[in-house]
Amino acid sequence: MTKKLRLGILASGNGTDLQSIIDASEGGLIDADIVVVVSDRKDAFALKRAKTHNIEGFFVNPKEKDEMDKEIDDVLTKNNVDLVVGAGYMRILSGDFVKKWYGKLINIHPALLPSFKGTNGQGDAFDYGVKITGCTTHFIDEKTDHGPIILQAAIKVMPGDNRDTLAQRILKVEHQVLPRTIQLYAEGRLKIEGRKVKILPGDSWLKEQENNSWVLYSEGY
Repeated sequence: MTKKLRLGILASGNGTDLQSIIDASEGGLIDADIVVVVSDRKDAFALKRAKTHNIEGFFVNPKEKDEMDKEIDDVLTKNNVDLVVGAGYMRILSGDFVKKWYGKLINIHPALLPSFKGTNGQGDAFDYGVKITGCTTHFIDEKTDHGPIILQAAIKVMPGDNRDTLAQRILKVEHQVLPRTIQLYAEGRLKIEGRKVKILPGDSWLKEQENNSWVLYSEGY
């Protein structure tokens, strides 16, 4: 039996991306188990989701960034985490933390990087008037929303969309792309080559998972 990947999740808010990983894990869709969830908000619903599924949760008090990240690093290390996943985590990680975990640290962003970086990717894209937006998974490096891109999904902006409806449609696709990225990592199919991520040949989720006419998935999905 293949050893399952041990995941540490960083989340700041409601935790819907976290829930997508929980569902994929419990449903046998990914070869990974969440062993710990860490949040910078004591009242984050993500921590309640973790508790509901008997996953250990930690609140790390936001203070001096380096001290905070050392505490997060301790939690992840003690739990023997193989892959750290940013799932709606709204803080910039320190350089030392990123250097230690580089290559084992991924994030999902609700826009097509390198466009519309930052905490309001969906709203910024909508306000700019783009016709196509989407979401991106990437390895985290020392610059914000900058690291090598793993998967992207392009999403059409519909004539009747507003910021909220667009954000909800992006989120729906995030819940597909993030678990898929984790499974690619678990299968050892991701190779960082400079700024690019090579995805080694293997299965596809295009036929297995729901897909929509308003979404274009990148190679590797």
